[in-house]
Amino acid sequence: MLEELEVRDLGPIRHAILEPAPGMTAITGETGAGKSMLLNAIGLISGAQAQTTRVAPGQDAAWAQGVFGLSADSHLLPALEEAGLQPEDGLLYLARSVPANGRSRSLANGRTVPRSLLADLSGRLVTIHGQSDQMRMASPARQRDFLDTYAADQEERGSYRQAWERLQALETKLAKLQDQQNEAIQQADYLRESIARIERADPQPGEDARLKEQRDRIEHAAQILEGVTGALAALDSSQLDLEAEAPSAAGLIDQAIQALNSSGVDGLFDESVARLKAMSADLADVVFTLSRQLDGEGKDGDLDKLNARIHELDELKGRWGPSIEDVIAWKEKAAFQLEDMDASPEKVEALQKECESAKAAAFEAAQALSKKRKAAGKALGRRVGDELGALAMGGAGLEVRVREREDGGLDAHGLDDVAFLFTPFPGSPQLPMGSSASGGELSRLMLAMELVAAEGRGIGSQSGAEAERATFIFDEVDAGVGGKAAVELGKRLARLAHSAQVIVVTHLAQVASWADRQFVVAKESGSGSTTTSVSEVAGEGREREIARMLAGSESETSLRHARELLDASRL
Repeated sequence: MLEELEVRDLGPIRHAILEPAPGMTAITGETGAGKSMLLNAIGLISGAQAQTTRVAPGQDAAWAQGVFGLSADSHLLPALEEAGLQPEDGLLYLARSVPANGRSRSLANGRTVPRSLLADLSGRLVTIHGQSDQMRMASPARQRDFLDTYAADQEERGSYRQAWERLQALETKLAKLQDQQNEAIQQADYLRESIARIERADPQPGEDARLKEQRDRIEHAAQILEGVTGALAALDSSQLDLEAEAPSAAGLIDQAIQALNSSGVDGLFDESVARLKAMSADLADVVFTLSRQLDGEGKDGDLDKLNARIHELDELKGRWGPSIEDVIAWKEKAAFQLEDMDASPEKVEALQKECESAKAAAFEAAQALSKKRKAAGKALGRRVGDELGALAMGGAGLEVRVREREDGGLDAHGLDDVAFLFTPFPGSPQLPMGSSASGGELSRLMLAMELVAAEGRGIGSQSGAEAERATFIFDEVDAGVGGKAAVELGKRLARLAHSAQVIVVTHLAQVASWADRQFVVAKESGSGSTTTSVSEVAGEGREREIARMLAGSESETSLRHARELLDASRL
């Protein structure tokens, strides 16, 4: 509830303090006196766009502050806590400073805060119904929220929310499991392809080293042949040419043995002969080995095929190495992994069935919510139409259209598309709310809607001290209204004030007379300038203001009529 509004240097208002009643407050005054500046002040603390042209001439800045009373269990406390704010003795101070040059500054309980936070906080406390404030009710989301409040469908919405959240959790879990399954399938495919590739190549331990050695021999075959040939020529030339006459190492050793044996002295050269024979045997073995190498040299295979095989083995080592032994070990390990791998198709299938069941449950809960909304929508439209008739808008009507989406799709709020369609006068086509009719008609429509909603919740079920009262501000609600309709308008504002704080800017005495408090906005001239004052009127002062509003004068007749009107304006 708005307990105090203070304004400084805003337009013609130098300084004003307004303390609205907990019930209904009327703001009156001559046309052009500056009543709109009070609404501008409320707009400022509600986060509206600041206009430096509204700073009073010659002043550095305009300033507005609203003081709101909060209950101990206020619905605003979580938002305040999130913003790091705490009520001060149950009060919330929202202020806005607009300099003549520069950027505006928003404050909450004396702390600088973003303008968006100011708008969010005030938006939960104050609802302004004026020509420039109707567009927000054009939002389908706000229309749905209004209908839900009227329908009192908390139980159905709670049931649907639980079903929806369960469905969302299961679908998230299913998507995650399917992603895991896809990853497992991809990994299994990779393992199979890799194992098959290695098996096709069939690498053997140490094969790459042997092949590289073989390639080296082939690439150096001429040098090797030359070296072996020279060695054999020196050791045993007969291996190269049976008719060779050049002496060889093997032949010379044989000659040495024969020479020692022919000495005729037994046992003298036995040790030397034995050593020479051993040398001859070793030499024969070397000659045999070289001879075989000579026979096979250059015949170890095709060099191109050899290089292709080495390249194939190098590729295996590059992917699964670094050695051939590592490649073979990786293949064996991958085979075990492939055997143990489970893509869990059974789990996916079970979770899909669970999701289908949860979706069916959510759809059932959504249908129950939709049924409650449709019934409430018909009742709301009918009762709003009745109220509009009493507000000099006979033939006007509101259709609350609740339709299930054609595709049956669900979202966080159910399966309904909600639309408020307003018919401002007989014969007019149905028009989307917020985009049609005059400011006065829309204000009266909103009054009718708020009144019907409040009575649906039970007007007077809680006193102002026991419950946090919302604040409704009506501007232009009396446009085009007079006579009996004006009385009915004031009466309905007073009825709404039983469950909410109502502030109305009005030109009609029949409306102002119903208020618990009345403030007059008046021009004052002096020192070569004109300013605006805001003062509360009561008793005789209020009778004079009501008389002025009735007849434009304070004659005895108009004063008597004013007193009669004030006495009659009681619920």
